[in-house]
Amino acid sequence: MNSSQAMSKPFFHYLSALAILTIYGGQVCPYLESLPLLELAALLAGALGTQFLIHLLFWAPMVDQAPLERQAKRALEFVLATFATGGMALSFWNLALYDFPLSSGLKLFVGFLALGVFCAFDLSLAQERKLNSRFAQSGEGLNPEQLFFSHPRRLFVLVTSLSALMIGVFFLLISKDLDWILAQGPRLSLFEARRSILIEVLFVVTVAFLHLTNLILAYNKNLALFFTQENQALAHAATGDFHQLVPVASLDEFGLMALRTNRMIQALHHQTQALKTTQEATILALASLAETRDNETGAHILRTQAYVAALARQLAEKPEFAAQLPPAQIDLFFQSAPLHDIGKVGIPDAILLKPGKLTEAEFATMKRHPLLGAEALEGALKRLGGDSFLSAARDIALTHHEKWDGSGYPKGLKGEKIPLAGRLMALADVYDALISKRVYKPAFPHEKAVEILTQGEGSHFDPRLVQAFLEIQETFYRLAQRFADANTAVQLESRP
Repeated sequence: MNSSQAMSKPFFHYLSALAILTIYGGQVCPYLESLPLLELAALLAGALGTQFLIHLLFWAPMVDQAPLERQAKRALEFVLATFATGGMALSFWNLALYDFPLSSGLKLFVGFLALGVFCAFDLSLAQERKLNSRFAQSGEGLNPEQLFFSHPRRLFVLVTSLSALMIGVFFLLISKDLDWILAQGPRLSLFEARRSILIEVLFVVTVAFLHLTNLILAYNKNLALFFTQENQALAHAATGDFHQLVPVASLDEFGLMALRTNRMIQALHHQTQALKTTQEATILALASLAETRDNETGAHILRTQAYVAALARQLAEKPEFAAQLPPAQIDLFFQSAPLHDIGKVGIPDAILLKPGKLTEAEFATMKRHPLLGAEALEGALKRLGGDSFLSAARDIALTHHEKWDGSGYPKGLKGEKIPLAGRLMALADVYDALISKRVYKPAFPHEKAVEILTQGEGSHFDPRLVQAFLEIQETFYRLAQRFADANTAVQLESRP
């Protein structure tokens, strides 16, 4: 809320108060009615103009610079005090200048105070919205547990104060009308008396209705803002985003709800982080176990892990994959990728560590490692539940040697029957194997690896994944450089 917006609301209240009190004064007080309309309007304009000037000068030090937890209440008190002081000052002015009795001043004071209550509650609600906007940006907030003021009590104060003032206004109005009717005597017809009274009542009811409607709209605006922010924070938390909190901008039950929602979200964040750390440690331990028995290096694990994440992020930008690849899922694939060869733990050393090319029988044994890895992870999944973080690791371990055309192993899955995690891992694993030296082949340069992968489009690999790879092949190259080892560094560094 900028300064011009902050001043437009009180200006409207003071301007409407001038119009209302000019008419109201003549309706309830014969002494004020005796003044010429322009003179009465000038008196009221002077009083309300002085009030507005005080409002402009002292709002910042009295309200905006007050402690945050007291600003909404201070706004209410400041506006009420200003209107009450204005009403009393004008009453004494009329007493001194026109010798109007104190009863006339009381009627004027009641009118000022009634309008002041409407204005005070409206500006207090606006101050809450201002605090809400500030807290949403800064992360600050109130603590309703220390200074609690219940919402029902707040509504009770509002309703009773408005009711008492409206009763007072109607009492003064009826009292003046009875005096007027008695003064007119037989000269006044019943029709004229009824019309005059109804017009006055209609005027007061219309003013009260418009101000009440404005208060209801302001109150609903605050409620709508709270519920919107509450639902947004919960919706983000439900998707694993724990960074959006609810601004705590009131000291009532809604403030407590916001405060406790934030504590719940923060607790979920801490628990999720702890769980994520446990997951990462578990995966790292399992991957390290597999690495101790495999002649492939730890750099291969780091490279393939980074390839999978980069390729998944590129796919997530495409409409057909966006729903399957939210950030949390991509992170899960990244964390699970190191377990793709966990099944090699079950392969005999004579085959796993053989320095030369494998025989057909040995290769058949080696091809069992996806099943062995999936079975081991499946056992853990049964204990942890089907939605465990290991489900992605199982899919990767089982299907990263499957091929798009169904010619892969161990199950000969075809097309989209191969889980997306397995398809991503297949491309990443083959790319890294191509650029790395093996006992049966030299390390190929990046361009050759890209050429071979492109040839596998539609047969070995999902064509959409190949296209995504081609779009970010330079990213693959940089990742390979970043995690290069003795088997890849020479080939990669020699690229012009």
